[in-house]
Amino acid sequence: MPIKNRFAELQTEITEWRRDIHEHPEILFETHRTSALVAEKLKAFGCDEVVTGIGRTGVVGVIKGKADTSGKVIGLRADMDALPILEATGLDYASKTEGAMHACGHDGHTAMLLGAAKYLSETRNFDGTVVVIFQPAEEGGGGGREMCEDGMMDRWGIQEVYGMHNWPGHPVGSFAIRPGAFFAATDQFDIVFEGKGGHAAKPHETVDTTVMAAQAVLALQTIAARNADPVDQVVVSVTSFETSSTAFNVIPQTVKMRGTVRTMSTAMRDLAEKRIGEICNGVAATFGGRVDVTYYRGYPVMVNSEAQTEFAADVARSVSGACEEAPLVMGGEDFAFMLEERPGAYILVGNGDTAAVHHPEYNFNDEAIPAGCSWWAEIVEQRMPAA
Repeated sequence: MPIKNRFAELQTEITEWRRDIHEHPEILFETHRTSALVAEKLKAFGCDEVVTGIGRTGVVGVIKGKADTSGKVIGLRADMDALPILEATGLDYASKTEGAMHACGHDGHTAMLLGAAKYLSETRNFDGTVVVIFQPAEEGGGGGREMCEDGMMDRWGIQEVYGMHNWPGHPVGSFAIRPGAFFAATDQFDIVFEGKGGHAAKPHETVDTTVMAAQAVLALQTIAARNADPVDQVVVSVTSFETSSTAFNVIPQTVKMRGTVRTMSTAMRDLAEKRIGEICNGVAATFGGRVDVTYYRGYPVMVNSEAQTEFAADVARSVSGACEEAPLVMGGEDFAFMLEERPGAYILVGNGDTAAVHHPEYNFNDEAIPAGCSWWAEIVEQRMPAA
């Protein structure tokens, strides 16, 4: 069953929603305008229930099928938040909010799920219940975790949950997915080295934190090179290095470093945290200084369930004719929290030859709308077929 004709008819309308959301990006949990727009449209579509304020600013809509003999309840999730990036697309509908931009395509995800909700509310050609989930704060805020902690899964009896993300560099409307670990766990660390500052002409009277911290930057790379099994995935990146002095002739008292760790398993995550502490303490002791290491656990590994992944891929093939095996992604995705609570799957839909996500020239490709909407709708109709 290819792309549904109804979404070809709705494409112009869905594109208008998407571009309106693009013009008014909102960061993290501050999705007040977007959440209100979503709730308004879900009510206009005739959803059986629309609830706001789940996970602070999340929105949930409930659509019942023509029958409910199956007792099945499926969740479909889209993210709504933007990024703190200055847009450089030059589009007529470019961001009107200084320093904020839909640089990851969440405007497209929201619009596509709204389009699917409109269709499913019109047709109700399924046996069961679908719960459409519009989530804030995917970009580092853990909005998915907060919606789960608000009891969303139990409140609406969600049994399976599905998510989607656009993928630049892949043909428009094509699909890719993989079972098991898919997106990485994303952790962060703060490291503060303290020594004894002094005059650069008298280094022997100081405990040089710049040398100390520089050694640590290099040593931290041995976690991947010499501690991790070569077949496992771990990325340790020091992304900020700041001394307490910017003078030419001062050896600083402190150096602050921060960075990120990306892993694909709990064991590797534990190893990275342990070794960062050991390495930094060892370096500090070697040079006669001290160090404070703070490790923050962020999003967990996002793991697609085997059965649901196979089903999601079959649905994708029915829509576009093919579904590739996706590569492992070392970026994070807080849909992981929902997949920890319920079995489900997360799929990629091609965005064509566009700038990469999180780039100031990125833009969601509206030509992907019919394929994305069709996949959402087919997930429901094929998983809960009407008698």
